[in-house]
Amino acid sequence: MPDARDAGLHVVVVGGGFAGIGCVRRLAREEGVRVTLIDRNNYHQFQPLLYQVATSQLASSHIAFSLRKLFRRHPNVDVKMAEVAEIDPATRTVVTTDGQRHTGDVLVLAAGSQPNFFHTAGADRHAFPLYSLEDAVRLRSRIIGVFEAADRVPELVDRGALNFVVVGGGPTGVEMAGALADLIEETMTVEYRDLDVAAARIHVVDLGDALLGPFSATAHDYVAKVLTRKGVELHLDVAVTEIGPGHVTLGDGTTIKTRCVIWGGGIMAPSVVTTADALPHGHGGRIEVLPDLTVDGARNVYAVGDAANIPGPAGRALPQLGSVALQSGAWAADNILAGPAGRPRQPFRYHDKGIMAMIGRGAAIAEVGARRRELRGLPAFCAWLGVHAVLMTGVRNRVETFLDWGWDYFTRSRGPQVLDRAEVARIDWSDDGPDGAGAGEASPPLTPSAAPDAA
Repeated sequence: MPDARDAGLHVVVVGGGFAGIGCVRRLAREEGVRVTLIDRNNYHQFQPLLYQVATSQLASSHIAFSLRKLFRRHPNVDVKMAEVAEIDPATRTVVTTDGQRHTGDVLVLAAGSQPNFFHTAGADRHAFPLYSLEDAVRLRSRIIGVFEAADRVPELVDRGALNFVVVGGGPTGVEMAGALADLIEETMTVEYRDLDVAAARIHVVDLGDALLGPFSATAHDYVAKVLTRKGVELHLDVAVTEIGPGHVTLGDGTTIKTRCVIWGGGIMAPSVVTTADALPHGHGGRIEVLPDLTVDGARNVYAVGDAANIPGPAGRALPQLGSVALQSGAWAADNILAGPAGRPRQPFRYHDKGIMAMIGRGAAIAEVGARRRELRGLPAFCAWLGVHAVLMTGVRNRVETFLDWGWDYFTRSRGPQVLDRAEVARIDWSDDGPDGAGAGEASPPLTPSAAPDAA
């Protein structure tokens, strides 16, 4: 490996999510290191708050931060807005869709994730994933759009216009369901005076027997009680077998009429990773990495964040969390710098600070520290706000977000309810009959989701 201090070390980083940012920030401080950061967007998105954009709590600009601005004081970091089409680990080269080639002394794959629909019929065409900023904006428009449609034609309520189905009982699904319930109860009832907003129904469907599986049994009970109190209907121990343009079918035979299915059912590696035959793939199509985050058989190639299966305690891969991504990115940078400094690469050690999830206004659950001390209610709510504010990029983003959170909490009114994706709000209400007729007809797929890192 070239000496970073003498010959100069060129590192190519694919992905500007938590893992990519964690890596580049560490490398940007080193003299003699040149970094090329490639991402399909020119911004870093704060993924844990996507659901708040979708439910009109925050503006899109509050959770997106310019990558160029982030590294404007580091002339050794070159940001390229491009989509990677091919990866050649042998030569540490990536080829973008516009034909550009970028080769480095070291290649870091932090390409993030995409939704895993688990071969559920119709999910890729009719469900709304929530893993990117574009996803959140589209979902927000669909939510507002069905209310606008039902306000114009009240009969649409009987055809499922105000039914919302959330697939997945993990943090994404739980946080989305709680925020959507608050939006309907506290905002839509005021803004749509001529509409029977009380007829709106939120369904959460999960194949497991409890929400927020990694949490404790007492946390499972608390989350279920909070959501049920908000009017959310839970369907546990049951799978989604089909999603049509106007309905969802469950494994127990239940059919729910709906025009808004929110997919929080899981993630997998992006296609640019899964289609790279030279890379070792594991669960979810992710790259299998060694303890030091390098890829076996690929010299000076690292994989971090949601694109990798990172070894954890007892041989189990670490979960796809923002904290894992951020720490693994920074750790990879340290290992990259270790060689020129004459130090051995170190196996990744994840510092687990705990897990937490928001359930709605004033309600959250958190398990913090090595002993997983449980917080719930307002203390967990405040802890969640503090942790996420600290992790956000940019002082202005933090200030504006806190202002919006305060306004939302004390005034009980939502912010930017902007229907800015008119094509998403346009619905052909005749394309799905009462028994699911038309569900098998071809429909254009929704814009594919591609997230730099999952939270």
